[in-house]
Amino acid sequence: MTNSTRQFDVVILGAGASGLMCAAQSGYRGRSVLVLDHAPKAAAKVRISGGGKCNFTNINASPNHYICANPHFVKSALARYKPQDFIDLVDRHGLEYEARELGKLFCLHRAGDLIQILRTECDWAGVELELGVQVQQVSALSDQKGYLVLTSGGVVQCQSLVVATGALSFPKLKATDLGYKLAKQFGLIINETRPGLVPLVFDNKWLTFCQQLSGVALDVRVSVLSGDDKNKAPSFEEAILFTHQGLSGPGILQVSNYWQSGQGIEINLLPKLDVFDEMIALKEQNLHFHKWLNRFWPKKFTQAWLAHFPMPERLAEVSHETLKNYALFLTHWALYPADTAGYDKAEVTLGGVNVDSIHSKDCQVKHQPGLYFIGEVLDVTGQLGGYNFQWAWSSGFAAAQTV
Repeated sequence: MTNSTRQFDVVILGAGASGLMCAAQSGYRGRSVLVLDHAPKAAAKVRISGGGKCNFTNINASPNHYICANPHFVKSALARYKPQDFIDLVDRHGLEYEARELGKLFCLHRAGDLIQILRTECDWAGVELELGVQVQQVSALSDQKGYLVLTSGGVVQCQSLVVATGALSFPKLKATDLGYKLAKQFGLIINETRPGLVPLVFDNKWLTFCQQLSGVALDVRVSVLSGDDKNKAPSFEEAILFTHQGLSGPGILQVSNYWQSGQGIEINLLPKLDVFDEMIALKEQNLHFHKWLNRFWPKKFTQAWLAHFPMPERLAEVSHETLKNYALFLTHWALYPADTAGYDKAEVTLGGVNVDSIHSKDCQVKHQPGLYFIGEVLDVTGQLGGYNFQWAWSSGFAAAQTV
């Protein structure tokens, strides 16, 4: 150690949602805090999320909304810092926000308003923030005296080191695997990673079908086809969107967290109806089938659907058995994606640092005192709808209580 080594109680690697939350809360405890990030701006992912309005939490957040190899791990942090706690924080700053469907809360104007709140909290707490800084090496000091961090801006020493580096999604925002490298350096296991909350892409005839309907949205129920009833993934009644590559929209992003290569997805195109009963009524009244479909679908989709899966315009001459099979098809349409759209289009990364070596109460590494992992770098992934930001706030807060 040289005289030029700067000393802090806490150094946080990553100026994203979890890192800034942890920094402010640590500072309020009287800790000297330095946040380092290689990106030129703080909280870049917050800025672009939610169409630029940031779905910053969900009032319904519970452990059931998260995917983790140990489903009990998230319970402690989520209980220590709840959605209402973050709502109280932004209320104190006068943030204008709006409630949307399924418990989602968004900034009313722009995500930059929320970033300003996080930056202000850090300022009030005396946090130092340095951007555009490369972390070159991290080492643990002997006798558990803390950590030495070699950066492009010099050397810093700290008692507690918090890894809040995020994961692999949005590489254009300078996402890196630094957090995983550090975890491996300190003997932690990395669970297999893959893109999450991501569109699904198709090939062959279904790619052509999707391309013809690009821009069309439908309200459906969608789920992953799985023969394993014990580990059956949840279904989601949300919109899907046809694109030039395949399918996107909230419903597809949701199931992408549960989809594995080779699996199919199942779409109920008319989730609010008893389709067979409705078709029997149409038959008895001798009404137009396509006009009935147009009550629920955009005309463009009705036309494309009937071109691929014809049905007589009048159902009077169609047998009950045929109607039953067609109704079953409308509510159990199976498609087989070729792949996901990759990390470029993914909102989150599934997998990450295995939590078996992490204390659930404060996200500290069990065998490495003073080392913490928070946020997306951990093997914790929320569903779509503000759950991942809530995990950032909760895990950041939990770590801040003991760093």
